[in-house]
Amino acid sequence: MAIDQPTAALLEQLIASGAPPLHEMNAKDARGVMALLRGDAPPGPDMAEVREQRVKASGGFVPVRVFVPDGQPRAVIVYYHGGGWVIGSVEDYDASTRLLAQRTGSVVVSVDYRLAPEYRFPVAVDDSWAALLWASERIEELAGGPVPLIVAGDSAGGNLAAIMAQRAKAAGGPAIALQVLVYPVTDCDLDTTSYTDPANQLLLSRESMVWFWDHYAPDPDARVHPDASPLRQVDLKSLPPAVVLTAEHDPLRDEGELYATRLVQAGVPVRHQRFEGQMHGFFTMNHVLPGADAAMDYVAAAIDDQLAGDPAKT
Repeated sequence: MAIDQPTAALLEQLIASGAPPLHEMNAKDARGVMALLRGDAPPGPDMAEVREQRVKASGGFVPVRVFVPDGQPRAVIVYYHGGGWVIGSVEDYDASTRLLAQRTGSVVVSVDYRLAPEYRFPVAVDDSWAALLWASERIEELAGGPVPLIVAGDSAGGNLAAIMAQRAKAAGGPAIALQVLVYPVTDCDLDTTSYTDPANQLLLSRESMVWFWDHYAPDPDARVHPDASPLRQVDLKSLPPAVVLTAEHDPLRDEGELYATRLVQAGVPVRHQRFEGQMHGFFTMNHVLPGADAAMDYVAAAIDDQLAGDPAKT
């Protein structure tokens, strides 16, 4: 089906703004696009507590923002924001991570990993791992008791969440109860059907993904490493249950769905839904796109089921 009417209206507003395509900008100017997309969006829900922390990582520190909802937290979610490893920040994601904390009744640790091209692959991966270990070591402090640990992220953040699940398995911990992957980057193949479909060249296009990859991992050999393209990991057995969301009109649709399929083939419980009429980026636009509310409902229900002891479902 075609993109829904609210999405079409949003795209018309972006065109009217006169902003050039992402791939025609430098990284600094492109980072301003996220602020443009936020626009006059309302703030997220109030939290019982919001705190800023700094996590020691290789070569520096990684800021994290911790959202503690009202009531007794049910889980700790380590969240990795999207933005092609080049743009995006915990500030850009403040409203959506607040909403995730409220809807799931979980502490959310939002990770401000260092961005390319100033910090190329594998810095974002190493920062993400440092933040995951930090949260794992402090679960009782963060949540007031022993609760499950979940990794989650969208787009490039979904890429990092998937890699964290793989790395935790290889390292023998920390134990991850669930991985939530929202239209994740799982491979460096830029010529899939969804990449080349003219109907999918919207907020994210093939050209902009070429731009992101060139900033993040310009070395072709680095791109095929499982720490950059988790779909290239040979053994996906014994990974945590997964929730995978894809969007119909998204260049990344095919690789996200192929990763879900490969997880199922490896015996991993998977719950997957393709959101029809949606484009890449819709998940965090709850202030303008009704599809975002449906996607948050889906994620919250999947986390509810997991915490209740029900396996994720295909």
